[in-house]
Amino acid sequence: MIIAFLGTGLMGFPMAENLLNAGFKLHVYNRSYDKTAALQKLGATRFRCPQQAVKNADIIITMLADEKIQEQVLFNPSALTACKSNSLIIDMGSIAPDTAIEHAKQASKYQLCYLDAPVSGGTLGAENAELVIMVGGSNRDLHRAQAVFQALGNNTVHIGATGTGQIAKCANQAIVAITIGAVSEALLLAQQGGANISAVRKALLGGFAASKVLEQHGQRMLDRNFTAGATASVQLKDLTNITELASRNNLHLPLTASIFSQYQVLVNSGKKNLDHSALLLQS
Repeated sequence: MIIAFLGTGLMGFPMAENLLNAGFKLHVYNRSYDKTAALQKLGATRFRCPQQAVKNADIIITMLADEKIQEQVLFNPSALTACKSNSLIIDMGSIAPDTAIEHAKQASKYQLCYLDAPVSGGTLGAENAELVIMVGGSNRDLHRAQAVFQALGNNTVHIGATGTGQIAKCANQAIVAITIGAVSEALLLAQQGGANISAVRKALLGGFAASKVLEQHGQRMLDRNFTAGATASVQLKDLTNITELASRNNLHLPLTASIFSQYQVLVNSGKKNLDHSALLLQS
């Protein structure tokens, strides 16, 4: 089996590395060609254009930043025509649910299969092959992808039809963003009140307030280390998808709306490439 992996950035690189470690034959493409050099040393074959990367692949994984880049790289006639018939596209980035449905329709026109399978777990989860994978699509295609998912994560959940994986991702990102906001405000409250915020965080990790966000992003906030694991701009993109999904379903989500506004300010102030835990700076 040949896997083409498109997008070897913060999340994509460790995911591709884990596929190599699992013994898969890997073709890799990244818009910045230099970012694939280390994967070549580990055994991957790298390509300068996506058409060549996907040409003989049985499975094509995209881990790209947004819909626009996906259309530039794969979801266009030139690239889709280059794919061999019946190959399976697995979109593991976060996009709007409606876009996932449209991508599945495009794939079908070229006799290709499609799963939307966004992930949760961040760069640490990607590095340790401990991602949660939320899958939308058919049982048949999920079965084809199981060995791949087992190499990338420790929990694969079939959410339902195409697009529902991305709906689950929206739910995930709503909780993550709101919790980042809550942790930011809680730590600032403790600091301004005169408490040792490191000790406060340690105490909170032992109770009902415990979370991955408090554990990982809380430490980043204490250290004021906002080197990106996931960027503020990507979080804002996800929040945009969430608010659009809510609007289409006549939902008012006041907590999400408040956090969305804060991330807009953060990104517009020139901090888009900081880690999304940098929301602390806007609190």
